[in-house]
Amino acid sequence: MSHRIVVVGGGAGGLELATRLGRKLGRSGQAEITLVDAQMTHVWKPLLHEVAAGSLSVPDNELNFLAQAKWNHFNFQLGRLCGIDRSQREIRLTPLVDEDGAEIVGERMLGYDTLVIAVGSNTNDFGTPGAAEHCVFLDTTQQAERFHRQLLQHYMTAHALRDSDSQVSIAIVGAGATGVELAAELRHTGMQLANYGLDGIQSANMHITLVEAGPRVLPALSERASDSVTEGLRKIRVEVRTATKVKQVRADALLTDGGELIPASLKVWAAGIRAPAFLRDMDGLETNRLNQLMVSTTLQTTTDENIFAFGDCAACPRGDGTDALVPPRAQAAHQQAALLAKSLVARLSGKAPLPYRYQDFGSLVSLSRFDAVGELMGNLLGDVSLSGWLARMFYVSLYRMHQVALYGSPRALLRIAGDCISRRTSPRLKLH
Repeated sequence: MSHRIVVVGGGAGGLELATRLGRKLGRSGQAEITLVDAQMTHVWKPLLHEVAAGSLSVPDNELNFLAQAKWNHFNFQLGRLCGIDRSQREIRLTPLVDEDGAEIVGERMLGYDTLVIAVGSNTNDFGTPGAAEHCVFLDTTQQAERFHRQLLQHYMTAHALRDSDSQVSIAIVGAGATGVELAAELRHTGMQLANYGLDGIQSANMHITLVEAGPRVLPALSERASDSVTEGLRKIRVEVRTATKVKQVRADALLTDGGELIPASLKVWAAGIRAPAFLRDMDGLETNRLNQLMVSTTLQTTTDENIFAFGDCAACPRGDGTDALVPPRAQAAHQQAALLAKSLVARLSGKAPLPYRYQDFGSLVSLSRFDAVGELMGNLLGDVSLSGWLARMFYVSLYRMHQVALYGSPRALLRIAGDCISRRTSPRLKLH
């Protein structure tokens, strides 16, 4: 029987890994590759802020797992991981239910010889009272689409009432990349909605507040880049509140630790991450306080050499001799997927897995159509700061590189061409 490699999690890293392994091992029959995910389709998570703002349509940008599996010689199983039997080398998947909640397939066991866990992360609200009840998180396309519907509802109501004094207040908690990019994208959305005739809420009456507990926005970037982004946000009338910790979330406002109320009819929590809670009970696998699986630099879990984990759900040493961990960033998951594909191929020949060493190639942040700021590291010119059109082009290229990894160059180029055509024949904004 072929060696069974099961990859759990169809995010950017897991899907890239399954695709690479399918092309290398599945095509030749050297191994049987299976991808497991709770959804039928994949959308690149860094794009969810655009889904929330309505500038990106999910159907036009999602990838179907079954189609990807057929094209790249791996199998797909719909299901959610709920347990592992390490002695039998099996994983347990939760029952499948229909739209009414009725069970259509019971719990299933799926065997493996090598297991890779890449289930990503969820937003961490740090137990803040009211956050789960009153904030929208941006972990899934469903959550992002829910926020977009809520935003549209405010505009449609004002349009129906013909009330030019209507207002909408939006508070975003967390000034990392997601929070910053969402704030800028929402400002652009407000302008576009007015262009489409939904002018009941004037641009000046869309109030956007970005709240950050730390001393500045985008702590992953240099202070200079952070200051540039802050200035750019203020130019487009986004109120930036740093050194402001949210103590409680209410239905119509945020309460800060200083006792101040920040009014908000729509609230997004984009501060902090943690791995899914179910990882704490995976047959003895070691986890940390953020539920991340503890792994070595080879990405093998500390208690089982046949189980690997990578991406946001794994606590992996940076490999630079320090105690620092790999940051939860898309570029890290991409690097780990590429290395792990090589390691698993070598492992079939009895060779040891390769060690991972994190390389920071910099960060790029988009302020919608207004601007882009970033820093590139480790290139031939040294560390370079970018802004404006050039930074925007580099930012867009990140998604295109993800598409190339999944589709291959010819198909990716066709999709890029299709995107260019659709922008000329479809609304610039999702209006429903």
